[in-house]
Amino acid sequence: MQPAPLPTLPSLFNHCNFSPWAISSWEFQDDPQPLELGHLRLTDRRLWERLDGIDDPAERGRVFHDYVSVKFRLHEWQEFSGPAQRCLRSSYLASLRNWGVDSNSPSGAALKAWVESRFGLRATWHHGRLATDPAARERYALDRMKGAAQTPSLFMQLDLLYTFCQAELARRHPGERWLTLYRGTHDPDEYTISAAPPREGRLLVELNNLSSFSSDREVAWEFGHFVWETAVPLSKIVFFSGLLPPPILQAESECLVLGGEYHVRRLRS
Repeated sequence: MQPAPLPTLPSLFNHCNFSPWAISSWEFQDDPQPLELGHLRLTDRRLWERLDGIDDPAERGRVFHDYVSVKFRLHEWQEFSGPAQRCLRSSYLASLRNWGVDSNSPSGAALKAWVESRFGLRATWHHGRLATDPAARERYALDRMKGAAQTPSLFMQLDLLYTFCQAELARRHPGERWLTLYRGTHDPDEYTISAAPPREGRLLVELNNLSSFSSDREVAWEFGHFVWETAVPLSKIVFFSGLLPPPILQAESECLVLGGEYHVRRLRS
């Protein structure tokens, strides 16, 4: 594995309560803080108040999806045809399912674009390393526009999803700040590996702005010749299998994680 020449700089702006530099740093991994997008706790307070009174996680997931469906009229897709119908069907759920099939799809590009917009973390990989591959940059720009155009309200739906995910993680893992997650890979060139000395046998790696991990160590081996283990801050988890019924991305026990710098430990098979 060869270190990449340059790291990817974060954006100047975001819609979060911490700067892009803070969120992307290894210091944030060491001392994570809660992240908030805008004022969703106030503007959608009735949703959160209702969820607070529900004990069953599956029921909370159904209530959340029903709320998003009504707010963005997703349930009305059968009443339309053509572009309008495709727009309503291309919801946050469709984007998550498409990510599970191919994270380099237009839906994957739209999800990465949402991370750029909301957290200020730039994508580093989409069909190639974006910092050094002009063709990959062009493909990413086209896929990003195509994916976002399918659902104009996608970013707002994802804002709610992230906020719901954070509330669920707090309920299901009270008092915890990290989850140990695993990522298998075949392609080390996809990552920027710091030349800094390892910390206690751990490498400092820059991950794509949105990356898939598994909560199951054995499952991670199905996705690569080597596996990285890392402590992921709860506040950097965007989605996890089991958050919504019916389950999405469940087969791989998958979590979608905000990127940036991570200290990782390479596991041996």
